[in-house]
Amino acid sequence: MMSEIKVHIMHTGEVRVDEALPFGGEVKSWNPLAYTGLGRSMKHQIWLPVSCYLIEHPKGKVLIDTGWHTNMRGNQRKHLGLLHYIINKGKLPSGQAIHEQLAAKGIQPEDLDYIVLSHLHSDHADGLKHVKNAKKILVSEEEWIGAKNDPKRYVKSMWDGVNVETFAFRNSNIGPKQRSFDLFGDGSVVFVHTPGHSVGLSATMIKNNNKFVLLASDVGYATKSWGKMIMPGVRVNKNDVIDSLKWVQVQAESPNCVAAIANHDADVTPHTITL
Repeated sequence: MMSEIKVHIMHTGEVRVDEALPFGGEVKSWNPLAYTGLGRSMKHQIWLPVSCYLIEHPKGKVLIDTGWHTNMRGNQRKHLGLLHYIINKGKLPSGQAIHEQLAAKGIQPEDLDYIVLSHLHSDHADGLKHVKNAKKILVSEEEWIGAKNDPKRYVKSMWDGVNVETFAFRNSNIGPKQRSFDLFGDGSVVFVHTPGHSVGLSATMIKNNNKFVLLASDVGYATKSWGKMIMPGVRVNKNDVIDSLKWVQVQAESPNCVAAIANHDADVTPHTITL
């Protein structure tokens, strides 16, 4: 047991997508590219929050993901590139960019001990340059290599010129692949390999006093995703998606689980959890 850990859930704007992108497993369509919105009516477009998380831990401040860059307030097509602009549009009100929200809490980027990117998709890594002066910026080796080998799924300019380091998942008894990375070496902040949506996706387990919070990132896009086993439309491996959803479902049902949170769940509002 250690002194309290605070987990701040923040929304850095919203993303508009076709409903088949987050909930492809329950959307009935003849269109194999339904998740892109191509050939689909605007009635299928939905707005979802883009979340980031600040962990105030006795051993340091940890930011999970960075949300949208303020460039999204201008020419989004130019900023994202045509392919990514077709698939998702953004909305970033004044004051909601990650550096703006941190400043409102009296925190500057250089005060952050770690930034850990759950994965490198645009709505998670776009704001990285706003906080590039953090002491250390990390992403999993698998995700870093995956972004290099599959550039169509990523916008590399978002981390160009930023000192991003990689971490290695180690064999453990945690996660669908039994692989995880213990940030502080004490089990209090553990990044769990939960592939499927992307090759190096990591969920975050924050634990104290025998209770834990699970930040599921994009394993599923809402609580119903693991409750009903609804796969996202964007995925690199269907079997991995299923395994990761099942693992999150089991964790969410644990009596020690305070909350299991999906990054884009419209029912989750900004708040703080204290462990």
